[in-house]
Amino acid sequence: MIDEGKTQSKINRLIVFDVEGVLVPKRRYLLFETARKVGLWGFIKIVVVGVLYEIGLLSLESTLKKVFMVLRGLTVDDLLQLHKEIPLMPGAEEVFEKLNKIGYKTALVSSGLPKLLVEDLAARLGADYAFGLEIEVAKGRLTGEIGGDVLKPNGKAMILKEILEKEGLSSQDCAVVADDLNNLPMFALSKLRIGYNPDFLLSAKSDFVVRGDLSEILPILTENALRVPSYSLSRSETIRETIHIGGFLVPFICIYLLERYLVVLLMLLITSFYIASEVVRLRGINFPVFSTITWKAANKPEYYEFTTAPISFALGIALSLILFPAPYGYASIAILTLGDGFATIFGRKFGKVAFSFNKGKNVEGSVFGFIFAFVGAMFFVDPVKALGGAAVGMLVECLPSPLSDNLTIPLASGLVLTLIL
Repeated sequence: MIDEGKTQSKINRLIVFDVEGVLVPKRRYLLFETARKVGLWGFIKIVVVGVLYEIGLLSLESTLKKVFMVLRGLTVDDLLQLHKEIPLMPGAEEVFEKLNKIGYKTALVSSGLPKLLVEDLAARLGADYAFGLEIEVAKGRLTGEIGGDVLKPNGKAMILKEILEKEGLSSQDCAVVADDLNNLPMFALSKLRIGYNPDFLLSAKSDFVVRGDLSEILPILTENALRVPSYSLSRSETIRETIHIGGFLVPFICIYLLERYLVVLLMLLITSFYIASEVVRLRGINFPVFSTITWKAANKPEYYEFTTAPISFALGIALSLILFPAPYGYASIAILTLGDGFATIFGRKFGKVAFSFNKGKNVEGSVFGFIFAFVGAMFFVDPVKALGGAAVGMLVECLPSPLSDNLTIPLASGLVLTLIL
């Protein structure tokens, strides 16, 4: 936004942060931490309500009211203790240390966390403002009733307006860092909009998209960056993409070693073990082999979250084997593993031109992804079909979508290969 050397003339810039998914792991508090207090049945209820919200069947307000009814009876001390055990997202402390040193005003605005927890987090980070849910407490225990402006459809925007008026600032002086569509009303009131590991709608509306360490937003905020800087692949990213590209071997296993439905069963079994390993990993227990691989391959924001990417990846491959005739299913797996994998590698290293409709993807990555997807698909189908399947697969890869591209890429390319070409 401004150069650090010029901050003396304009030190009251306002940076607003969403909390869950940006500063603390998303859903970690309401899911895995509170499960220790509400038991297995309460945990299941929270998961079901969360899924209904994610697919659009429940509003945010209804979702949170149902969740906090499950938490009814917990003490305020219980909440604070659970909150203090949740780690900050990688880079969060560095970001606030830098912004506080420059002189920016910072605000934390959460729709999902009680205000007392957001205030505690603001004190830890040195933020100037903290807003969250209002919770009703009787005799030191939650009644399950909640309220507050943050629950209203435009509640976060109302809060941002109040802060801007109090500070004597305009939207030209404001930046918002957020991860989901609940924050879109604030985007309309800010000049700079940064999506941090954003959902598909926020990715399309963001000026910049950052994935990885939160500190990667600093050049955008403080150095007038015109794009997110390119970085060399880290060790964990290299391992992650090697595993992703290694999925290209699955069709050859089906052809030369095992019947493909047996491969599907083995993949589902391994996925079940992986899910169990993630549950215990978040409780501080390492599951042999699985947890080790996760720690080595996960990116930094995933360290303290339930990492779902391997599940969608396995399901994408399994569905390709089940739904499509062998050559087309194998080709769709090649498009997923080689196309998506190399799109990520080349996009991370050389990406300069982001798609206007999806700031999280760039042209360079998609072009290289298409080339590798095309070559990989030709192992199983003729060049014309490989060209069409790769084109559709990589088009889906760059489009914003509520579903993981580990699912949409193989399903779209496999469908085109089977029904159209």
